[in-house]
Amino acid sequence: MRQSWLDLLFAHWPVPASALRALVPPSIAIQEHGGTSWVGVVPFRMEGVMARGLPDVPGVSAFAELNLRLYVEVDGKPGVWFVSLDAANSLAVWAARRFFHLPYFRADMDARADGERVSYASVRRGRGPRVAFRGAYGPVADVARTRPGSLEHFLTERYCLYAQDRAGAIWRADIHHAPWPLQLARAEIAENTVGGAQGIPLDGPPALLHFSRRLDVIVWPIVRV
Repeated sequence: MRQSWLDLLFAHWPVPASALRALVPPSIAIQEHGGTSWVGVVPFRMEGVMARGLPDVPGVSAFAELNLRLYVEVDGKPGVWFVSLDAANSLAVWAARRFFHLPYFRADMDARADGERVSYASVRRGRGPRVAFRGAYGPVADVARTRPGSLEHFLTERYCLYAQDRAGAIWRADIHHAPWPLQLARAEIAENTVGGAQGIPLDGPPALLHFSRRLDVIVWPIVRV
């Protein structure tokens, strides 16, 4: 699969691994940096979502997405564990659940860029606690590459995701892309229940904010670990 990620915000909070352990299978290790594990809330837009070699499909290949993610490793290979993924595309939600075993949910979403700033709103459909993110964000510095060993590198330079199927098996999808073109960011968050509604207390403002305008990505077929 090819896809492009646009107008992306990385909002990160330090959260003890003990508070996250129940959300990750026992066979998967939760990683730490600086004496703590980390949780990311990541709103962005996707474009060009399609199998390689095929043209985009209007109404299918572009949509907004919102991720709640943790940082893990399996057999020494670091990756991302998604607690949830919200998307404004019913077909994408179905396909990701069916073929990638990912916890996608349908949401009403709106993402609009106005110059350097992005206005973003997401509210998950269905019953249960309100899972919502509303705010505006944008860059406040020039693009910079992360240094290996830095917290920013630890949080962003990850080249696979892990998932678990209904039978309990663990799967991995490798992801190929250039290093992240990150910028320090500022965000005004009017509402964020994405973590708390799903068992992760995200108290106070984010400890770290980064922005990326665009990243082109290839997602390889998922394989059983």
